[in-house]
Amino acid sequence: MRPKSLFFLNIVVAILVIACNTPYIPKDKGYPAVSFPQKQYLPYSDPSAPYSFEIPKYASVNHEVNYFGVEKKSAAWMNLDFPIFNSTLYISYNVVQKNQFDTLMNDAYKFATNHANKASSIEDSVFTTPLGVHGVFFHIGGDVATAYQFFLTDSTRHFFRGALYFNTTPNADSLAPYNAFLLEDVKHMVNTFRWK
Repeated sequence: MRPKSLFFLNIVVAILVIACNTPYIPKDKGYPAVSFPQKQYLPYSDPSAPYSFEIPKYASVNHEVNYFGVEKKSAAWMNLDFPIFNSTLYISYNVVQKNQFDTLMNDAYKFATNHANKASSIEDSVFTTPLGVHGVFFHIGGDVATAYQFFLTDSTRHFFRGALYFNTTPNADSLAPYNAFLLEDVKHMVNTFRWK
């Protein structure tokens, strides 16, 4: 063997010996630290909408609503956008027509259970707010596009529905802090909600 080849062989062996003696330390998986804005709320009321509530200062109201390809030109239908979280609370409103209440309620349950194939759990809870508004809240666990949905109704005239979606690939772990933060805002909106 030539001296040059022997030299390179010794270097390779030395690197392998040194590298094999270094203990392996796995890197922790983690997510970047998140800083959230301060909670501040503003009253929201449109003269032509039959309800009012408070919205976070960092949210914006968007009335350009497209519902399954149909544009909804109504002040009562809207999207509450959270640009800093790349998320939207989709809001729909229906006047309850004769014999329509069961259909609207079944549709709300159907929208929540549409996520059953990806969800690890779906919990629904009936509630009444301090202002006397009745509703059902859905918490959908797992890697789903929407973790929270709800509807509010007086059972005779009004049916208001909301669903919070993130405009990203669903990952329950990485979205957990955002979901927890926005859940407080959704609850505040619901608790300040009143029919006109």
